[in-house]
Amino acid sequence: MAEKPKIRRAIVSIEGMTCHACVNNIQDTVGSKDGIVKIVVSLEQKQGTVDYNSEKWNGESVAESIDDMGFDCKLITDQEIAAVEPQKASTTKLSISPLKTVDLSDGKVELQLNGVKYSKEGSSDHLEKCTFAVEGMTCASCVQYIERNISKIEGVHSIVVALIAAKAEVIYDGRVTSSDAIREHMTGELGYKATLLDSMGANPNYSKIRLIIGNLSTESDANRIESHVLSKSGIDSCNVSIATSMALVEFSPQVIGPRDIINVVESLGFTADLATRDDQMKRLDHSDDVKKWRNTFFIALIFGVPVMIIMIIFHWILRTPMHPDKQTPIFTPALSLDNFLLLCLCTPVQIFGGRYFYVASWKAIKHGNANMDVLIMLSTTIAYTYSIVVLLLAIIFKWPSSPMTFFDVPPMLIVFIALGRMLEHKAKGKTSEALSKLMSLQAKEATLVTMDSEGRLTSEKGINIELVQRNDLIKVVPGAKVPVDGVVVDGKSSVDESFITGESMPVVKKPGSTVIGGSVNQKGVLIVKATHVGNDSTLSQIVRLVEEAQTNRAPIQQLADKIAGYFVPFVIVLSLFTLGVWIYIEYNSARNANLPPGLRFEEALKIAFEAAITVLAIACPCSLGLATPTAVMVGTGVGAANGILIKGGEPLESVHKVTTIVFDKTGTITEGRPRVVQIASFVNPSTMSLKLITFLSGATEALSEHPIGNAVAAFAKQLLNEPTWPNTSRFHVSAGHGVTCRIDSIRQSFSSLALSGSTCEIPRLPDGQTITIPGTEVNLLQVSSKEVSQPNPDTANIVIGTERMMERHGIPVSEVVKMTLSEEQRKGHISVICAINAEVVAVISIADQVKKEASLAIYTLREMGLRVVLLTGDNSKTAESTAKQVGIDEVFAEVLPNQKQQKIKQLKGYKNKVAMVGDGVNDSPALAEANVGIAIAAGSDVAIESAGIVLVRNDLVDVVGAIKLSKMTTRRIRLNFLFAIIYNAIGIPIAAGVFRPFGFMLQPWMAAAAMALSSVSVVSSSLLLKNFRKPTIANLYTTSFKRHQKFLESGSFQVQVHRGLDDSAVFRGAASSKLSILSSKVGSLLGSTTSIVSSGSSKKQRLLDNVGSDLEDLIV
Repeated sequence: MAEKPKIRRAIVSIEGMTCHACVNNIQDTVGSKDGIVKIVVSLEQKQGTVDYNSEKWNGESVAESIDDMGFDCKLITDQEIAAVEPQKASTTKLSISPLKTVDLSDGKVELQLNGVKYSKEGSSDHLEKCTFAVEGMTCASCVQYIERNISKIEGVHSIVVALIAAKAEVIYDGRVTSSDAIREHMTGELGYKATLLDSMGANPNYSKIRLIIGNLSTESDANRIESHVLSKSGIDSCNVSIATSMALVEFSPQVIGPRDIINVVESLGFTADLATRDDQMKRLDHSDDVKKWRNTFFIALIFGVPVMIIMIIFHWILRTPMHPDKQTPIFTPALSLDNFLLLCLCTPVQIFGGRYFYVASWKAIKHGNANMDVLIMLSTTIAYTYSIVVLLLAIIFKWPSSPMTFFDVPPMLIVFIALGRMLEHKAKGKTSEALSKLMSLQAKEATLVTMDSEGRLTSEKGINIELVQRNDLIKVVPGAKVPVDGVVVDGKSSVDESFITGESMPVVKKPGSTVIGGSVNQKGVLIVKATHVGNDSTLSQIVRLVEEAQTNRAPIQQLADKIAGYFVPFVIVLSLFTLGVWIYIEYNSARNANLPPGLRFEEALKIAFEAAITVLAIACPCSLGLATPTAVMVGTGVGAANGILIKGGEPLESVHKVTTIVFDKTGTITEGRPRVVQIASFVNPSTMSLKLITFLSGATEALSEHPIGNAVAAFAKQLLNEPTWPNTSRFHVSAGHGVTCRIDSIRQSFSSLALSGSTCEIPRLPDGQTITIPGTEVNLLQVSSKEVSQPNPDTANIVIGTERMMERHGIPVSEVVKMTLSEEQRKGHISVICAINAEVVAVISIADQVKKEASLAIYTLREMGLRVVLLTGDNSKTAESTAKQVGIDEVFAEVLPNQKQQKIKQLKGYKNKVAMVGDGVNDSPALAEANVGIAIAAGSDVAIESAGIVLVRNDLVDVVGAIKLSKMTTRRIRLNFLFAIIYNAIGIPIAAGVFRPFGFMLQPWMAAAAMALSSVSVVSSSLLLKNFRKPTIANLYTTSFKRHQKFLESGSFQVQVHRGLDDSAVFRGAASSKLSILSSKVGSLLGSTTSIVSSGSSKKQRLLDNVGSDLEDLIV
């Protein structure tokens, strides 16, 4: 038997982590390496615990691998695991509890069936998050009640309940309580049916699946399944429940997949099926609630219409309660025909139509809570009970006439309230349409295929999308949705990715191309290798972000929830007060002075009772509770549909307050990838053509890993149409200066390229002329046409690099070449010299191109009154050049990544509200520090944790769209609040009878209709946000912008450049910002060559003089 490799544990300190994205990056990168058994990184402790195979790693090499990722990592301890967990063998016994905790002096060790976890006491490593679907909530009082009671459970750290989304997110300590215990408390104790939707353990890199196990009968069966599943690599935990025949398995998708787990269970003789969670689409469209209230409405309507007819005939026309002689007695004078008919019609409505109100009210009252249902239940029950009691008293005591009853109140109230609830839930369903559409983009099934070594399909079968694993081969037929994110390995087609990129034209896909799950295949058949499955796919991340956003509560909503908590008790007290006041007023009124005391009291009670019930019926805390969440849901949904992911109410409410917007340069203002923009040739094209220069420089740089080398090689491939490179040797990299190599058999390789006829002809230029090279966007500048000593060589020594590199190799650099270099550097380009056989033949200029929409977006933001700042780590010359191109007049250059956060702090001073726009790569601390972080996602990377807003489509115009959407949504929230407050402030006094002396009063059914209308109106108001149209380049491209663009192209735009943490001009007030905008407008209109707010020319010259020629340092 082979000896098992020794597993050692290294504990390392890690400095430089800023958020959980860093943690995930380290865990994914290092954890995927061969020989790494397990890695757990703690952001709070700034430490990592790594279990590794001692035959392949040592403690120092583990620390170096993390250090190479850009973090400062040092080894603390390194020891064999056996020294830490001597009890490991005993933990595999089936009779023990799956989780044990042993106290140590420096923290805790959790011994699990499958390993050991370390954590400090009180560390967030034990915090877990679960999401429940919650049924039965009706208004903000329910939200507050659930949050208040669940937060009291020991181990629960926080809870957020979303009324519209009908969800609750709970963060809890997994050592103290569990998701099942929380669900039981919510369902059993609080009376709201809770269903677990999602549960995320302490390690976010693990996924969970639920399996329905068949043929499960005894506890030993459960233990057998657990032990076999846990024995597999990549399984973190497995719990099998006999009672529910369910298994919950937590696993690492990088190591094992759900199909593998099902195969393990089935190999033991049991059946295992994936337990899909409740149909979320159905929950989102509120179809069950709509159906429930539709049935209640029709029950109430069937009996309510006859009630209305009886009320009109007997009470309004004949006025039988006031004229006993017009009553039609039945059996006894105390029971009139109208009261008998009303009793028969009202009772079924009260029992069947009102049962939902009774159930909900009982749950609320049982736990000391009062909500909207309590008000409705009180108004209908009091009216019905009073009518029954007074009718029985009349019959028992043989009154001479039938008394005044309120049997008409329950049917009429329930008719209008049920109608209102039905319309409200229909409208709520429409608020989540955007999320439903996103979810509908996800494919339900995938076609799994296998291929032999020659690329032929050997098998294919349809499987559930949730069973797809990493590295699976998936077949996508024309017209089908791409099931998961992946890479094309075979086939060619075009794919519609408009839901992510916004690009209406299909994108061509061929082997090596990446595809996004949810996109639609157009023509050919594709074989795709799955790379991101389940929750890791782009579409799943977007859906999760939108769901979390709609659960996240806006600050303004917290005030509404507090008001709603006190609203219902206040209304009940006010109703009792109204009853007492009106009894006193009417009993002592001169109008009733001549009536007998009994009839006098009855008349007073009738009016007082009507007023009190009307107060209960008209009061509406729902409109207050719905004002914010409906607007947030529609706003975030509309944003997601337009490629703007807003992570909840807080960033949505904050963006419109921003006064200063800070842009990162690389990857944000610019494309983020260097490319060749110009080639300056110094030789006669007949002795050495541009194609040959490009061929040789491309062959040299194809061996380089530097971005500049990659840019040169990419241009050569584009111009020469993917050539076959010649033989190269003696390739050498001089760090920070350039590369050298020797190339042989040039003529043979180059002639085969010419024979293929795959390249276009480049016309010969006179000296000093420039053209755009056909088929590219690169300029060719023919500076001079000197003859070379070795035209069209077969062997060549190539040197590509800086002027200093040429000096090292003894290659003379003429004044013409130096002037060309200087001119290109002035433009902000990175330029390298290309020398062939010790002769300079060309200067290749590389630049990170400014995005085409950048200047338009910046101009629009400045027109909106915002101060725009460029914050970059690049040298001041490059930063100034970029700022001039896009129209930013304030630049902070040479700011190190760890200083960006400090610069944002400086800018936040003087009451500035700052938004930071970055690509999320090295901007995480700055994005988190800003009042609002806006991250531009690169393709499929939408889960940028440090940003409040993520722009999926990599379009700067979306920054303008996000601000406009925020303003529109915040305005709608305020209008909703205003309507809800005015409605209650005016409606309740009218219902209480304040205007009764002037002949203006409301019946209870009128109040119920008004109350139902108020909630529907608020939701409908929020739905108007669906009319939002995102700004586009077409509708922002105005005549004034054209003038501004010409002004920028003239080079007269003035820029203030500050270096490092220089804080001058940081604290700039609103007036100065407006003056800057005015300056830009004046300059655009008049073509002025000076700037009103520019610093003195001497200061500017000093600044530029101090910069020096530091572009060479970029060539690393």
